[in-house]
Amino acid sequence: MSRRVVRQSKFRHVFGQAAKADQSYEDIRVSKVTWDSSFCAVNPKFLAIIVEAGGGGAFIVLPLAKTGRVDKNYPLVTGHTAPVLDIDWCPHNDNVIASASDDTTVMVWQIPDYTPMRNITEPIITLEGHSKRVGILCWHPTARNVLLSAGGDNVIIIWNVGTGEVLLSLDDMHPDVIHSVCWNSNGSLLATTCKDKTLRIIDPRKGQVVAERFAAHEGMRPMRAVFTRQGHIFTTGFTRMSQRELGLWDPNNFEEPVALQEMDTSNGVLLPFYDPDSSIVYLCGKGDSSIRYFEITDEPPFVHYLNTFSSKEPQRGMGFMPKRGLEVNKCEIARFYKLHERKCEPIVMTVPRKSDLFQDDLYPDTPGPEPALEADEWLSGQDADPVLISLRDGYVPPKHRELRVTKRNILDARPPSGPRRSQSASDAPLSVKCGLAPPRPSLHTPPYSPLPDTASSLLCAPAAAHSRDSAGGDQGPSRAGAGPGAAHHGPGEHAVRAGGRHRLVQRAGGKLRTPGSPAGREHPRPRPSSRSGTPDQGRGAGLGRELRPSRESWTNRASQRLESPGTRRAMCLFRDSAGAGLGKPGVTGTSAMVLHGEAVFSLSPGQSRGSA
Repeated sequence: MSRRVVRQSKFRHVFGQAAKADQSYEDIRVSKVTWDSSFCAVNPKFLAIIVEAGGGGAFIVLPLAKTGRVDKNYPLVTGHTAPVLDIDWCPHNDNVIASASDDTTVMVWQIPDYTPMRNITEPIITLEGHSKRVGILCWHPTARNVLLSAGGDNVIIIWNVGTGEVLLSLDDMHPDVIHSVCWNSNGSLLATTCKDKTLRIIDPRKGQVVAERFAAHEGMRPMRAVFTRQGHIFTTGFTRMSQRELGLWDPNNFEEPVALQEMDTSNGVLLPFYDPDSSIVYLCGKGDSSIRYFEITDEPPFVHYLNTFSSKEPQRGMGFMPKRGLEVNKCEIARFYKLHERKCEPIVMTVPRKSDLFQDDLYPDTPGPEPALEADEWLSGQDADPVLISLRDGYVPPKHRELRVTKRNILDARPPSGPRRSQSASDAPLSVKCGLAPPRPSLHTPPYSPLPDTASSLLCAPAAAHSRDSAGGDQGPSRAGAGPGAAHHGPGEHAVRAGGRHRLVQRAGGKLRTPGSPAGREHPRPRPSSRSGTPDQGRGAGLGRELRPSRESWTNRASQRLESPGTRRAMCLFRDSAGAGLGKPGVTGTSAMVLHGEAVFSLSPGQSRGSA
């Protein structure tokens, strides 16, 4: 009588458990875009989910501790003009995330440790090089600031995010749409799957296909591929009869698969999540309500089924926590973040152990956040394994580290050969670098705030060759010595620079006066030849007073708006101290100047907003 021998494995009793309701993330509008990506990315500090948003693409970033119901007005990361298709956290900086969109661009964002007060709209850098939508992102596992993107134009671009440059462009490797791209453990090779049903192993620095296998899965549905710890390639796909199947391949011999197993007839693409420390691969299908997991070993049949975690509701996406973000004191070996229609639910995979001590056999040294190479070193041909850390004492995420984008000297570089370029926000203020939108100038700016130097040069320079009085007589060249930093702008108005600030003054009784100035500072000006019909008649109560910004906004300010590069729109309506309105039809005897960046707009006496 033969006795069946049960295979010994420390992961044979791994079980999954969903988190309690108060540990989930409620009221999140998960994106409904039809695209076979996970829609979720997680690291030891943040959870990012692609969400529905009007007017473009967006995703939400939540601290892991912010569980429960999410406020409907919680700030989003917005900047793409089309839906976001994929997101991926940088493995070497927990505050940096990349996003790919249907608008053909890739954006890299800096996420602050604190909760922003408004939407994050300014990326650290925008990478433009694809001609069609970008649906795949993958950071290099060991080199700093190296990011891979693949798009619908069948092109793979490898970027140096630190400089915004294209390191490599693989534009002749794939004749059709690319379904998946994956690095090996040291980042020397790529495994790609394509719509032409071919599995390829590519050396990106040589620009060569090292090995390829046609029809690794005979079905027409998308395939996925990941490298394993043993150097094999694990794939998921479909048979000719639309049955889902998995395969294990040896890159040195693509003639026959190491293992090939049929599974079921569901339509969802199986997304493989591989843990190299335990050599367990988890299969999550979009639209499924279960997670299957297998152990890959060197013993036949090489791919061993372990168990299945089942739930009631189907999943719309899945996030996979890196090993350094797990709770080792609870024997947690994997954690998923399952996306429902309106929430995100953590699912924990645990090995049952009685002891509370650190389990060395479950937690070998794992890749840490420090890169092993710089981008230039990797490009020159160097390879290095990931820098490993121990989880014995737990893992504490490092403090916020800012990603700095530097530009090389453009005079030393040749003109680009193609349309690929990048836009950097490295010169932006600190609020932008940290992911916060710059504050908008208010219509209620405090009176007499300092103006930009460009505007002061316009105000204080004798820009006009001649000035005319209200009677139309020529007064000769304008005098720069009429007052310190004074420039004449026409009847009824004057601008003076005093003490580093600009103030608007008004001419009264033929003299230019600044509020509070001594009599010796008054500057005589010719009086009109006739007082009949003069605009200042009957308005003496408001003359010679400072002009202050009004707290009312212009309803038709669009016709008066002036644009200036590098500044935002900021218009102020000035009124005198007596409260008389300026620039309104039929109101005379007052004047105002609107300053906007490098432009000066003047309202002379008798002019209305519509006539300016």
